[in-house]
Amino acid sequence: MKSITSGFLVAFSLYSAIPVPQVQWEKRTMRWALCFLPLVGLVIGGLEWLWYQFCAAYGAAALLYAGGAALLPLVVSGGIHLDGLCDTCDALCSFGDRQKRLDILKDSHVGAFGPLWLMAFLLAEAACFAQVYQTPQYLPLAVLGFAAARAAGGCKIVTMPCAKDSGLAHLFAENSDKKAVAVALALQAIAYPVLAGVWLYAAPAGIAVVRTALLLGLIWYALHDRLCKRIFGGVTGDLTGFFISTGELLLLAAAAFGGLIAG
Repeated sequence: MKSITSGFLVAFSLYSAIPVPQVQWEKRTMRWALCFLPLVGLVIGGLEWLWYQFCAAYGAAALLYAGGAALLPLVVSGGIHLDGLCDTCDALCSFGDRQKRLDILKDSHVGAFGPLWLMAFLLAEAACFAQVYQTPQYLPLAVLGFAAARAAGGCKIVTMPCAKDSGLAHLFAENSDKKAVAVALALQAIAYPVLAGVWLYAAPAGIAVVRTALLLGLIWYALHDRLCKRIFGGVTGDLTGFFISTGELLLLAAAAFGGLIAG
């Protein structure tokens, strides 16, 4: 029980900005930590739901709602996954060889392309939230997408080879019970879309929207696997953050365009 509690604290201390008691990072405390990564997404999703309820109750403009909704994940997570998005975009846009791209991922400085794609990402996220504000019956898919993306991202750390023998991804991969954690995260990655389907059952074409989102998510999961192995030689913490951020946006876009077409 103590190792499970420690794993929860390790996950929230790294992957969120929520203050929690600190524990020493070691095999015993990190064994189950990745299992709790999706819970950070559930916290974000819960706050997104409350933010929507507040804005709807007081008749807030769509722009105010969308701006706040796009910033909430950054506030809760502390930007750790967006940092991975920024670094990965810099590395991909460098068109260098594998070692150069890995060096860019490790570099604490930021290049020109990372901030450009980060702004594009936040703009796209805000636009999708603005559309969801018009068809809120599809909001549950976006809300649960934060947890589903983290569950799938955690799976990558314990199932893919690491591109480096250092860094956070390698640290968590080496200290996790890989098989048990992979099963736990895979079940969560499936459970959240299923829950979204149950929630959207009464919405027009709700099940079709969830199926489409799940299919797009599976395709992106496979494409990201190929990108990591072919270009970087494996997964890193930054590449995982890139996957989680884009996965969130993908499910949010599915909710937005599903509402636009079917709503």
